Amino acid sequence: MSIKSTAITPFLTVTKATDALSFYQRTFNASVLKRFDLEEGKLMANIAIDGADFWLGDEEPENGNFSPETVKGTPVRIILSTKNADVFFERAIQFGAQVICPMTTEEFWRIGKLKDPFGHVWEIGYPL
Repeated sequence: MSIKSTAITPFLTVTKATDALSFYQRTFNASVLKRFDLEEGKLMANIAIDGADFWLGDEEPENGNFSPETVKGTPVRIILSTKNADVFFERAIQFGAQVICPMTTEEFWRIGKLKDPFGHVWEIGYPL
């Protein structure tokens, strides 16, 4: 999967990601681009519906990621995938964003997490 120069990709947080993945595959013919089976039976997957990709994963309360069932609404984490991740992250801080997790290179991503001045949480990075 190659990254476009800039993209905004939704990450859907659910309580049963394996069931949700099955639903999206059956309902929308979603294809799995990447799948990561995590500890405790949790799942994280990058899937696509007719070429439009998004991420899906189990909620992680310890990381502030809650499902709509838990918060009784629809939470949104905005993932901004861009080759300019470090520049954008630093610029966001400069203009008032609060760092949640600093930019770091993880197993799958170069990524950082912050909250903008309006309360929206952004993960800014790019896949490795």
